[in-house]
Amino acid sequence: MKARERNYNKQVDINALTQKFVQYLQNDRWKVQNSTDGQKAIIQAQKAGILRDLVTADRALTFTFENTPSGLRVSVGIGKWLKNIGIMALEAIFLSEIFLFVDVPEMLWTEHVEKILIKELEGMINSM
Repeated sequence: MKARERNYNKQVDINALTQKFVQYLQNDRWKVQNSTDGQKAIIQAQKAGILRDLVTADRALTFTFENTPSGLRVSVGIGKWLKNIGIMALEAIFLSEIFLFVDVPEMLWTEHVEKILIKELEGMINSM
């Protein structure tokens, strides 16, 4: 498993969406970092706990957002925790391979978490 991609047939305010989703994650005690530049954004999240022990410390659940001519594209997967994400060029991040191939325990953790977080994120997107 590498990353899952979802497409939505609408443009959204990337800044508003990422701020809302970051707030949700932080309220749920995730360690979060994010960066937004125009029509693109990235959010990385890590969470301590039993399930978190299955994933190495340098990895994070990673979400990318991009408004395209056909609508919003969201990719979700496990990525390497990026240092200094706030000062990195977002275009360079999008052009690099940020999503990693993961083993079975990480895949199970990701699928469990994705079901919860994607449901919340989709609710936010649909309300915009």
